[in-house]
Amino acid sequence: MLQLGEERMSQTEVDVRGPKDQRSSLCGNLLDRGEREVEEEEDQEEVLGGEDCVIPNEDYDTDLELGDLEEAYDPTGYMEACEVLQVVPAYNFLRNMHNSELSMMHRCLGPQGTKALAVPLVTNTSILRLNLRDNWMEGMGGAAIAEMLKENCYITEVDLSDNSLGDHGAGAIASMLKENSTLLNLNLSGNHFTDRSVEHLGPALITNSRLQHLDLSHNALGEQAGQSLGQALSENTGLRSLNLAWNCIRGRGAAILANGLGVNICLRTVDLSFNGLGEEGASALGKALKENTVLEELNMGRNPIQNAGCFTILKSVQENPDSAMEAIYFSDITVNQDFEDLYRAVKEIFPALTVNHGGRIGTFRKAKA
Repeated sequence: MLQLGEERMSQTEVDVRGPKDQRSSLCGNLLDRGEREVEEEEDQEEVLGGEDCVIPNEDYDTDLELGDLEEAYDPTGYMEACEVLQVVPAYNFLRNMHNSELSMMHRCLGPQGTKALAVPLVTNTSILRLNLRDNWMEGMGGAAIAEMLKENCYITEVDLSDNSLGDHGAGAIASMLKENSTLLNLNLSGNHFTDRSVEHLGPALITNSRLQHLDLSHNALGEQAGQSLGQALSENTGLRSLNLAWNCIRGRGAAILANGLGVNICLRTVDLSFNGLGEEGASALGKALKENTVLEELNMGRNPIQNAGCFTILKSVQENPDSAMEAIYFSDITVNQDFEDLYRAVKEIFPALTVNHGGRIGTFRKAKA
């Protein structure tokens, strides 16, 4: 049943499947499994209210002013969960739990508040889009949401960005992706994920063919993560867009990632900006683009590939008559006249293609005497 620090919630206190006489032990198991996945975190100080969080004044109601809602009959079990977990109920949830979209950004829910919120979401059939960005839920809260998504078959979009989920949270999310067949859009940006995180997420992306949009930007994914993702992308048949911007994918990891993109048959948009991809990565990506016939948009901005790397990538598009490429971004990378000449030649073959770069070098001419 549900383990809450040193307290234990009884079955009648936590079960949330519909009215009270129909409740089961599902939520207790959900929260219990969430805690077991990150049990080592329980030795750390629990963040119950996110004391260090700063909440903007605008567009936010107070969760303290519940009025008669505290006394009202609550078939979801949310109020009971909040009482046992010793967190303040979120009035915003109670007010919007019957809408198709629930946005609870910057609420400082913390691990415990997130666990309480997961209880009613298990059986909620109204919410399709869930935004929990920046709530400092950590691995424990992330595990609770993951367990909830194993049971909920209505939610299609989830934003868990900036929540410090860490490697433990990534493991829980990966476990969920192997079972969930509803989720289409998942934002995991800014969660301190490392190569270890992708050891879990990679196999999950092979199993899951339903997820279409995945954001892993602003994490700490390195060379090993690039290799794992490359292997996953070579077999994935669901993703349409992948954001890996602001990571540390380079070297051999970048090369294997590029190989995976070359044989992937579904991805339409890929963002690899701000990754430190160099000559090796650009060369591998060039080879991949000679084979790929589905990728439409590629962002390589702010990578040290220089003019030579940009030229290699664009040349590969030119040599692929079946290329579907429509936009390439080389933001803040300067190119020379040879690149500009190649671009004009490629435009004759693919008139719809647009290329953005950081300007052309060597444009200044010696003044005539």
